[in-house]
Amino acid sequence: MLSTYQLKDISADTKARLLLRNTDDGGQIEDSVKQIIQKVAQKGDKALLELTEQLDGVKLEKLFVEVTEISALAAQVNENERNALITAYQNIERFHQQQLVKETKVETTKGVTCWRENRAIEKVGLYVPGGSAVLPSSFLMLGIPAKIAGCKEIVVCTPPQKNGKINPYVAFVATLLGIQKIYLLGGAQAVAAMALGTESIPKVSKIFGPGNQYVTKAKVLAQSMFGTAMDMPAGPSEVLILADKSANAKFIASDMLAQCEHGADSQAVLLSTSAELVEKVNIELKTQLEKLPRKEIASKALIISYAILTENMGDLIEFSNEYAPEHLIIASDDWENISPKIINAGSVFLGNHTPEAAGDYASGTNHTLPTSGFAKAYSGVSVDSFIKKITFQHISKEGINNLGPTVEILANLENLHGHKNSITVRLEE
Repeated sequence: MLSTYQLKDISADTKARLLLRNTDDGGQIEDSVKQIIQKVAQKGDKALLELTEQLDGVKLEKLFVEVTEISALAAQVNENERNALITAYQNIERFHQQQLVKETKVETTKGVTCWRENRAIEKVGLYVPGGSAVLPSSFLMLGIPAKIAGCKEIVVCTPPQKNGKINPYVAFVATLLGIQKIYLLGGAQAVAAMALGTESIPKVSKIFGPGNQYVTKAKVLAQSMFGTAMDMPAGPSEVLILADKSANAKFIASDMLAQCEHGADSQAVLLSTSAELVEKVNIELKTQLEKLPRKEIASKALIISYAILTENMGDLIEFSNEYAPEHLIIASDDWENISPKIINAGSVFLGNHTPEAAGDYASGTNHTLPTSGFAKAYSGVSVDSFIKKITFQHISKEGINNLGPTVEILANLENLHGHKNSITVRLEE
């Protein structure tokens, strides 16, 4: 079922192809997203209503739901589901709360004190996916750190259901977070609306959230065209599994299919030192795939998934670091020795009893993570993602006397005499 490669036989071109994913051949996605952005820029709310009808098949009378309707929808969630969402909320909050760190002041020179302070980004936009699968978990992953950071205005967009409302689970999460308005927008048009601002949608300073290639491209373009910051390129989703003979084939297959059911453009990669394990995983994939309601979607994702074999785990770790996966599972009893060698990954799941789905929902870590190799340079969403760190400094009379001559010399060697003079006048005083 999985295309399988021997690492020693892979050419440089083949390796480059295997590492590359979610490309936009011919620029068709970018062209489509630019057209959407242009339409929203020109026509505002009217464009959003037209695009929602055209792309989502939903004719809306208004672009948002407010607190009364949100509360009524949330009331439809049964007790077991409520308790599960509350448990996830509590674990995610507990993990993220400890990220809010106050830094100490440092006296770099006698009389010269420097420090940093946190300031929340005032207006942030959260994109909660809701295409082929509604993801209230993404709402938790974005909303909780935004609340902890102290963002003053949190704008939430999620695609409308066919009845023109939001999913009750998303509504329940909104009540947990204290969100009183949700905008009925999906796809690139939601990103464009938050980046530009319209009659109904507030303009934000930074946009967060995972999505398909159109959403990701819209975030990238919003940043380059309008200066609206983004969390990271996040989506489509992917998992890479490092496995040896101690791994469980049934577990691995379940993790791969869990990733593949996200969408046809998702990818699952298996790197193993055991040919026997890969054979067993293929058998399990066939068996488990038949039981999945989202079988058709997962099957398409398996077409672009693959396995790589070699006897040396070190070579597989090197490939993994080049791939820089969004999710990395180390399916090995030897995970404690392997994990320190991991350089590039969004989130790592250690050992045979740590499924990636735990991190998706309720273990506490954030599931909004860099994809497509961007884990080489980006981190997943955290409280820091919603914060700016501003530096402060105070220099006393003693401090300017101690530090001033050094600054005068440095300014002089750069021929910036105005800089030097700003020190000199203080020293003379």
